[in-house]
Amino acid sequence: MMERLTNFFTSIMKKYLPDPFVFAIGLTILTFILALLIEDISFFNLTTEWGGGFWNLLAFTTQMAVILAMGYVLATAPITDRFLNKIASMVHTPKAAIIVATLVGGIGSYLNWGFGLVIGGIIAKKLAVKVKGVHYPLIIAAAYSGFTFYGLGLSASIPILISTPGHFLEEKMGLIALSETIFSLPMILTTIFLLITLPLFNAMLHPKDAKNVIEIDPSLYADSEQVKAKILGDNTFANKLNNSRLLSYTIGILGVIYVIIYFANGKSLDLNILNFIILFLGIILLGTPAKYTEHLSDGIKTVSGIILQFPFYAGIMAIMAASGLVDTIAKVFVDISTQHSLPFWGLISSFFINFFAPSAGGHWAVQGPFMIDAAKELGASLGETSMSVMLGNAWNDLVQPFWILPALALSRLKLKDIMGFLVMIMFYVGIVYIVATLAWSYLF
Repeated sequence: MMERLTNFFTSIMKKYLPDPFVFAIGLTILTFILALLIEDISFFNLTTEWGGGFWNLLAFTTQMAVILAMGYVLATAPITDRFLNKIASMVHTPKAAIIVATLVGGIGSYLNWGFGLVIGGIIAKKLAVKVKGVHYPLIIAAAYSGFTFYGLGLSASIPILISTPGHFLEEKMGLIALSETIFSLPMILTTIFLLITLPLFNAMLHPKDAKNVIEIDPSLYADSEQVKAKILGDNTFANKLNNSRLLSYTIGILGVIYVIIYFANGKSLDLNILNFIILFLGIILLGTPAKYTEHLSDGIKTVSGIILQFPFYAGIMAIMAASGLVDTIAKVFVDISTQHSLPFWGLISSFFINFFAPSAGGHWAVQGPFMIDAAKELGASLGETSMSVMLGNAWNDLVQPFWILPALALSRLKLKDIMGFLVMIMFYVGIVYIVATLAWSYLF
């Protein structure tokens, strides 16, 4: 039955699912229409808000692009590459390959979402080449499915934001410690359960009939993984500087000292310090300025789609905020909520809102104020309510085409090739998150 369902969704996606950029354009038009039909706002004002909001997330777009491109550098550093090759050498069957790709993508995303997105795709390609009979679209989808762990992990945007002094809702809700969100007992148990079961679920999706298996084209792997010759050039002073380990290690150590001072002063983790750590760790691991820039230029290819599409989603979020559409959507769910059921409906509403606002930070900016007001009115837990929005975001990201772009760039597959599998995974992860949210509300 599972294989028939997977084939059904795959067939539907291949026929009707457009490329991610077309999806973003279509979503913009749909949001326009919904705002005009449901909310009291004129076409002129709506268009003005849309265009005006196009660059509202420019700084955040840069942060996202940096974390992905520099995450690529870390994921392709020699020490990481050797580690991934060692893992791949121990895998011998297609189902084991699917399990390992899910685990690597999941653990990587738990530690840092940008690192996880890249390292999952890289190990998936290595396994697809080494292990004969692996269904290539599935192993890429499996590796990407690990991205959902970022909502439970160390780079979960909403929990990190609301634990940081000075966040925009601090006057309403104060500071919410990470022990009340990602490090709470229910979320730790959810993480462990999903880390065990999701790889097994993904392995069950592998086609049983060898005729239905699509293997990787080895030439794709050779092109992307080819080790470039190190061109030292003439023995000039400039070339010595380009290939100087002393320069990289000196600036790298200076960066490490800054990070130590930063946390010693009691400052908390945010996107800027996270990017700083990733940047200087990459410089140290690559060893020379020339090697770093070489790897970074390859990594930039994985973020081109995000740079193109993020302004469109910023425009969509501007439409939703200015028109009140996001409040209307959230209010539908909040109006039927109680103290215990609010997190559940927060999860469901967040899932749908994330189609229009696939950035957790931007998503929280439009949904957060309404949810916190409702939680305070109903007496619901602020930490649990905030975490439900984060989980809805991470759940929807499994089928939101925006964050799949790096996986597509690395694999050279089309969105329609892997979306059928991701729909199946989305259903499973949704069941886990719903049960976890309800259990947290009623049992803990």
